[in-house]
Amino acid sequence: MENRSYALMTGVFTIALLVAAVLAGLWFNRDRTELVPYEIVTTQSIPGLNPQATVRYRGLEVGRVDQIVFDPRVTGQILIRLSVDKNSPITTTTFASLGYQGVTGIAFIQLDDDRTGSPRLAQREDQPARIPLRPGLLDQLEKRGLAILEKTEQITESLSRMVGPENQQTIIGAFDSIGKAADAYAAIPRKLEPTFERLPALTTQLERSLNSFDATAASIEATATNYNQLATRLQAPDGPLERMNGAIGSLQAATSELELETLPHVVQMTDEARGALRAVKRTATSLSDRPQSILFGAPSAQPGPGEPGFVPPTK
Repeated sequence: MENRSYALMTGVFTIALLVAAVLAGLWFNRDRTELVPYEIVTTQSIPGLNPQATVRYRGLEVGRVDQIVFDPRVTGQILIRLSVDKNSPITTTTFASLGYQGVTGIAFIQLDDDRTGSPRLAQREDQPARIPLRPGLLDQLEKRGLAILEKTEQITESLSRMVGPENQQTIIGAFDSIGKAADAYAAIPRKLEPTFERLPALTTQLERSLNSFDATAASIEATATNYNQLATRLQAPDGPLERMNGAIGSLQAATSELELETLPHVVQMTDEARGALRAVKRTATSLSDRPQSILFGAPSAQPGPGEPGFVPPTK
């Protein structure tokens, strides 16, 4: 009996010691962090997110997911209740998104902020503060992928219509036209070969013509210079025109002494001589202004009022 009592006491003491060790371990390992409840309301799909999932703020673990339920007030809306460290900087601009751990597909709540320095999100006793949920990377890829697929389908349909039986004949005809145009362009160099062969001779002839033109221009310039000198000499103070004018004046003075019967004839001769002198002077002036008129002729006179081609001056 004594051995049995001793064994029973030993067993009871061992069990009590194990329970005390477990309770001590739980006591020392308990989480003393003060948590604050928050809530996320969303209509998005949240694949891979389960209760007790991690909540991280910019990569740092700050809490966990407590519960995921459907909103009883709004059909199709999901409520995600979180417990987050009280010291976490949850502000009015904080937002949540779904993150995934590697390729396992296990999701967690990723908290982030649009800017720093925003006021903290106020808490209410009757209802937890709400944090908006934005589409995560996979959601964005899914939307972009659907949009890309729709564009691809539209492009495929357009290509199908483009290469349809009706357009195939048009495309084949266009390729035939391009081939004929290429053949025609290929024949152009062969047709131009004789012209290219004559180009050196044409260039030599053009050079000769240019040399002849230069010589003619030099001759015209020399002729114009000579006529300019002639006009200058005629109009010089002691030149022929001046001496002729003096002679005519002397002749007019001499005629004053003649009888009245010969005076009209002498006066007429004097007027004619003066008219001839003025014509010679106009010719010299014209040669001085336009010496090229000797070779190319005098310019045509401008039509006067009432003549064909007359254009009245504009104001």
